[in-house]
Amino acid sequence: MPKVTRESGDRLVADNRKARHDYHLLEEFEAGLALRGTEVKAAREGRIQLRDSFCKFERGEAYLFGAHIGQYSHGGYATHDPERPRKLLLHRHELNKLHGKTTEKGLTVVPLRIYFKNGRLKAAIALAKGKNTIDKRETIRRRETERETRAAIKTRRV
Repeated sequence: MPKVTRESGDRLVADNRKARHDYHLLEEFEAGLALRGTEVKAAREGRIQLRDSFCKFERGEAYLFGAHIGQYSHGGYATHDPERPRKLLLHRHELNKLHGKTTEKGLTVVPLRIYFKNGRLKAAIALAKGKNTIDKRETIRRRETERETRAAIKTRRV
């Protein structure tokens, strides 16, 4: 069963944890997804994977590439292509802002998670800058020291 996020009651379907490891996330946006019926039903079953997905701009619109939405279990003859590009539904000013920043500064747009909000499937996307291996090691080192300090404080209290 998909998770329910604490802050809003939205139902989390897929999470891209690798994106937080590989990129510095600068700014986050919420986008709708243009999907077919069997894709939405498959999403309700939790059959979405975002691991190697990315966003790309074509003809003035944003598209989600590489996201895998598996086949709906009771699909019958009405099926969809699991790897097809899906249009992201954003406001024009958000599209212009994202497109401008990705072309000038060499930034990229990555999907972070897909979730249901009020019965509609939404994608959280972020403007991101790639990390190099030194930054990744530093992040891991910082996380380990935080974990060790929490453990030390916990044992001290007891």
